[in-house]
This record gives sequence, structure tokens and C-alpha cells, in this order.
Amino acid sequence: MTHELKSIIEQAKKWQEEGKKSVLVTVVELEGSSYRRPGVRMLLNEQGEAMGAVSGGCVEKEVTFQSGSVFKEGKSKMINYDGRLRLGCEGVIYMLIEPFELTNELYQAFNKAIENRVSIMIQSQYKKEFGEFEHIGSIIKIEDKTFPFNKLVKEDEQLIKFEQKLPPLFQLLIIGSEHDAVQLCIAAANVGWDVTIMASPDEAKTIDYFKEASKLITPLYDKIDTSNIDKQTAIVLMTHSFNKDVQYLLALKDVYPAYFGLLGPKHRRERLMDKLLEYNPDIDFDFIDQLRGPAGINIGAESSQEIAVSIIAEILSVVRNQNPMILKDKSGHIHA
Repeated sequence: MTHELKSIIEQAKKWQEEGKKSVLVTVVELEGSSYRRPGVRMLLNEQGEAMGAVSGGCVEKEVTFQSGSVFKEGKSKMINYDGRLRLGCEGVIYMLIEPFELTNELYQAFNKAIENRVSIMIQSQYKKEFGEFEHIGSIIKIEDKTFPFNKLVKEDEQLIKFEQKLPPLFQLLIIGSEHDAVQLCIAAANVGWDVTIMASPDEAKTIDYFKEASKLITPLYDKIDTSNIDKQTAIVLMTHSFNKDVQYLLALKDVYPAYFGLLGPKHRRERLMDKLLEYNPDIDFDFIDQLRGPAGINIGAESSQEIAVSIIAEILSVVRNQNPMILKDKSGHIHA
């Protein structure tokens, strides 16, 4: 959800510069099932424009209507939506609607946290009742600083607290710059990941070839900076060059991201492993064991776009600790 909050912050900044007021809607509690879970947010302005969503579509009209009084009076309020009565979501959703005042200090601190890959904590305090209440609202904690989303938020021990820790923005490092890398970049950006393309210095590609990527880098093998590779990072090696793959793997032999995938069939992976051990007999076997090849899950993917979907799906399953399966065969709740 970090990427969703980032989009909301950027949109709030834009609207504020245009003189448009914003309210923030947060799902703070859920009884039963719903399309989205607590912690999801939606930004609205007085003109009816929205960024994000708090459901699959069954709640948004009601939220827009209820936000009218928040714009008019400047007071936060609680609403609930019982999907069991409306043939929509089969649960009761409790939502906090509050004025969203983006200060320059909050904007700068948030962007610095994103850049430095620092976790963020958001605390929303609320009542499980419909109506306007004093002190309800949200604060965001970034390192040792706390920022309220509006001036009316005050600590109140009588209110219910919903806390959410947002990890650093999930990032995908794509090593390779061919057409299939473009499609993987697009697919990753569509799910909100921050994408970096790494190409060898002899490649003629520019960032314009990867419009959805944050940056394109072309370091020499021995100059690769691995300091930002963490457990919120996935790597896919797809240069289509066996020799380049070997050199990149040797350069990255000390990194342990959340996911490390190799494009190509199993026998190519085995050849790569043999060559790695030939060049570096002391290489850590934990590094070798983490390498997933062929990257992706078995969905019959053939085109580069379909292969991208397959790889994104595997990364999600690994990061979320899920075993890919057809949902109709799963017992219990979808999100369990």
C-alpha cells in the first residue's frame, strides 16, 4: 500500500497547488469480507475527482456523498457501509473521512522517507459509530517526527486506534534491456512497484525506451551499487546473454533480495550455476539456492506480455508467502 499512499500524496500536492481542498477516506475496520481491507485509502476533492478506491465500486458513491459535510464544515466524521444489505461486499466497512492538509514539511519528509527506503507508520483514531467526533483523524510518523493530517487531530485515549506500518516502496530491478524487459517494466509499474532498469554500458537504450521505469543505470560489473537491495526488492536477470548473466551474478553474489529470478529454461540455469562455481568455487550456496529459474509460474505464457504477468505473479506469491492456486479450489477467505 506504500505506492498507493505515494500516489495520494502526489495528487494532494497537485490539487492543493490548484486551490482544491481534499479529504482523505481510510478504511479503519472491517467486519466480514470486503474487496479491500483496513488501511486502504481514497482521496477526494470538492469537484468530485478521486484518487484511489476503498472498494470494488460499491462504496465510492456513498463516500463521495458523505464527504460533502466534511468539505463544508471542516470536521472529520465516521461512516459505515453494510454490504450485506446491498448485495455488494459481504461485510460492514468502517471508514474515517477527514480533511487532508498537506504541509510542506510532511511532503518533504515523506519524499525523503521514500528515497531513503524508510518505513512509515500511520495511526488513525476513530469511533465505531456514525457521525462527527472530536479528535478523530490520522497522524503519520516518519522516523522521529509526527505529522497530523489536519489541525483537529489530537491524542485521545478514549478513541479506537488503527495502526499501519508501511514498508519501503517495493522495487524491481530488471537486468536487461530487450523488448521483454519493457513489458515486465510496464507490468511491474501497473502494480505500483518502483522499477529500475540495469543495462550494460554498451547498450544504446535510453530511459525513453522504458517509460514506466524510475531510472536506467549502466554500471560496469565491478561498480554495481547494491546498498539499496533489501527485502523489499525483487531482481529479474534477463539479458539474453549467457556471459553477461554470469558477470552480473558474480557481481551480485552477496545480495539476498526478496526474489531473484532468471529468465530461460532449467538447463540454462544449471549451466549458469556450473559457470559460477567454476569462476568462484567459494560462492555461498545460499546465494545459488535463492535463484529461481525459469522465472514465473506455469500459466501457459507465450508472448512477452504474458511472460511478464507470469513473473509478476510469482514474485507476488513469494513475497506474500502464498502457494499459487486457482481461487475456486481454495477453502476459507480469499485473503486468509
